[in-house]
Amino acid sequence: MAATTSAPGLGRRLVAELVGTAMLVAVVVGSGIAAQQLSPGNVGLQLLENSTATVLGLTVLILLFGPVSGAHFNPVVSAADWLLGRRAGTGLSGRDVGAYTLAQVAGAIAGAVLANLMFAVPTHLSTHDRTHANLWLGEVVATAGLVALIFALARTGRGALAAPAVGAYIGAAYWFTSSTSFANPAVTVGRMFSDTFAGIAPASVPGFVVAQVLGGAAGLALVRLLHPDVAAVADDVVLPHGASHPTTTGGSAHDAARAL
Repeated sequence: MAATTSAPGLGRRLVAELVGTAMLVAVVVGSGIAAQQLSPGNVGLQLLENSTATVLGLTVLILLFGPVSGAHFNPVVSAADWLLGRRAGTGLSGRDVGAYTLAQVAGAIAGAVLANLMFAVPTHLSTHDRTHANLWLGEVVATAGLVALIFALARTGRGALAAPAVGAYIGAAYWFTSSTSFANPAVTVGRMFSDTFAGIAPASVPGFVVAQVLGGAAGLALVRLLHPDVAAVADDVVLPHGASHPTTTGGSAHDAARAL
């Protein structure tokens, strides 16, 4: 008989979300600082360096923390998970969404401060203004694509590709969106705390967050149109976790349960 793995408790999942989001922002902000120092005056090269580090870092972090918490690292993804799964009894509960969001925002702020410390940069609020309608449109597009991708992969049984696929999408969106694809309210808040290449001024944050929420809703509507039964796999976002953990025999707990 295949052994199953019980779902991680909320405390463990919150630690994974906090640390994972902190490391994600440390990657984004730290590589942005390094890019500024290594390639002064060359914004295109700085963006290339920053986006490359983000692709690699995000892929690794999803693989590392996904089996524990799902590796959301993003309040929009967590909220979408709850909205999709609440009627089907899958995904996060409303309480979990609130807890995940707090952990993600706290982690994002800690990650920005950590990056500043590693590069001996003072922690100041950013002065990088990003208040333009074209940037908000970029955030709608970036977030919609991210949400649609994550849930489509889960629904079509390709969750194993989530880490490289999400990393690749965000890396591409650095370049094809005008906003350089923040696509994450927690990361947006965290990036306020570094007055560097990757920063965003506090006054610009509300517009970005509203655009991200709208983008998340658009992505959710698209994936529900394409996959009407997507709610059944809310537990498998971004990576399968909890009851979907691999078993000691190599299958998933869901597979084991079906075999009993």
